Order: sequence, then C-alpha cells, then structure tokens
Amino acid sequence: MAERRLMIFDWDGTLMDSEGRIVAAMQGACRDLGLEVPDRERACDVIGLGLAEALRRLVPDLPDHRHAEMAERYRHYYLEADDTPTPLFAGVPELLQGLESAGHLLAVATGKGRAGLDRALADSGLAGRFHATRTAEETRSKPHPQMLEELLEFTGCEPGEAVMVGDTEYDLLMARNAGMPAVGVTWGVHHPERLRETGPEALVSDMEELARWLHGARWEDESA
Repeated sequence: MAERRLMIFDWDGTLMDSEGRIVAAMQGACRDLGLEVPDRERACDVIGLGLAEALRRLVPDLPDHRHAEMAERYRHYYLEADDTPTPLFAGVPELLQGLESAGHLLAVATGKGRAGLDRALADSGLAGRFHATRTAEETRSKPHPQMLEELLEFTGCEPGEAVMVGDTEYDLLMARNAGMPAVGVTWGVHHPERLRETGPEALVSDMEELARWLHGARWEDESA
C-alpha cells in the first residue's frame, strides 16, 4: 500500500447541504437584474461549476458586460443577504476525522469562490481539517482537471493515489479527465443515473457507505 492517500472532496452537496442557499442566491441575482427567475431544477443543474461558468449556463443570453453585475448580486445574496441554513451533512466531521486518523491527506476541490469556501470552512468548524483546497476562482471550472492536478502536485501524490468524491457529474468528469478514481454520492443535486453515466468507481447513498468504501479492502487492493 502507498504510504499516503489523498481524499479530495467537493464541498456543496457533498459535505455541506447548501443547495437551498445557492438556489436562492441565483434566483435573487436574476430577480435583481430583471431576468427570468430560474426554477429549482434549472438552478441545481449548474451547481458545482465555477460561478462564471454557472451563470453563463443559467442565463446564456446575458450580455458579457453584465456578467460581473450578476456575479456580484449572487455573492451578495449567498454571503450576506440570505440566511438559508447550510449545515454539514450528518456524519461529515466523523468521516473526515476517521480518514485523517488513518493517515490520509484531505483536500477540497470546489466550484465555490475563495471567500465563500473560507467562510464555509470557518462556520462549519472544518477550517483546519484539510491539507489543501482549491476553488474554481483560482484555477478553472470543473470538469477541467486543473484543480485536481494542482492538488496532486501540492501533495506529491499521483492520480492513482487519490480519489475524488462528489455529487455532480462535473466532479466525476473532472476526476476522469485527471485520470483519477471517483466516487459519486447520491444525496446531492444530480440524479444517480446522471452520475453513473460518468463511470465512477462507486455510487454511495449515505455517509456510512462512503466511509466503508474509503476505508475498505477494495481501496487497499488497488494499491497492492
């Protein structure tokens, strides 16, 4: 077995139940700009992408010169004006503690901006839990593999020594593009069939199942 393994997690929809606030922020931003307000399904479809890419897909006819205004209104709602709760999913602290105690390195690869991630890490009490984090604001939006490539370089791991855990097809396609195994979680925003089409190593339906997979013999067998 390799001396260390890198476990990389998406944030929204994987570790934190933030779907409600993200959707509300997107809807508020569209409302402020006088645009058609997307329903929940349309808004959820772009969760996981970097903000710029998400807004381009959400409102493709928006003129380029208004993109910055749209992004500003989204951040206003998400960071300041909206108080929709964003709790960690049950079992997340225990999962991360167990993986760290077993000697694994932990990282985050998220479509959030840096300010949003730092706030979420602080509010959730997980600010010191991760060895490295990358946001789409600092690299390129999923499913481009740059976030994962930078995390691999930073930690000195190879793609086969890491796994990406996420709830959207963008997470799993990013892992595939980086030559990295991936696990899809089905409690997030994308339907299991959509995740399955990307060819993940596994789909898991609860935190205990995810913990068993990440700690399990199959993971050890792959490194033998």
